[in-house]
Amino acid sequence: MPRKGEQRRASESDALNDFRRIIRSLRVSAQRAQNVAGISAAQLYVLAQLAEGSAMSINDLGARTFTDRSSAGAVVRRLVERGLVARARAVEDRRYAEVRITARGLQALKHAPDPPTHLLVSGLEALDESSLAALVTGLRALVAEMGLADAHPAMLFDDEGRKAGRPTRPATG
Repeated sequence: MPRKGEQRRASESDALNDFRRIIRSLRVSAQRAQNVAGISAAQLYVLAQLAEGSAMSINDLGARTFTDRSSAGAVVRRLVERGLVARARAVEDRRYAEVRITARGLQALKHAPDPPTHLLVSGLEALDESSLAALVTGLRALVAEMGLADAHPAMLFDDEGRKAGRPTRPATG
């Protein structure tokens, strides 16, 4: 196999160093959230989203958290169990359920740090359109090369959801 060019090697090193910076920052922030608030970073992110508005459906919450209904629902289930979120029938249409943050949930947010996902979302929002498009293209190519294209993109730092049996990487073989 031919030796990689110096420029290619330097670019790979730069990319890895940037991933390390991002992952470390998010991991440290998630650990701080767990230590200070006593809940996972995913739960903290959902609480923060619920605190920004009125009651909403799980579908709407999934959209606000940039994830799907099942991922949002799994995190909400744990928050309901802890009394930080309440689930009730929608006022306008009793066929649908809505979730809202409780007083206990607001109290938990009072002393909690910003969820690490806010840091990532803020960075993405700050990118101009062409930089964001290039990032998406590059990440999709990397995800495909790593064999992760079919992996479920669970909510960031939802380790409890992963323990419940949702694979983060497709089974092979």
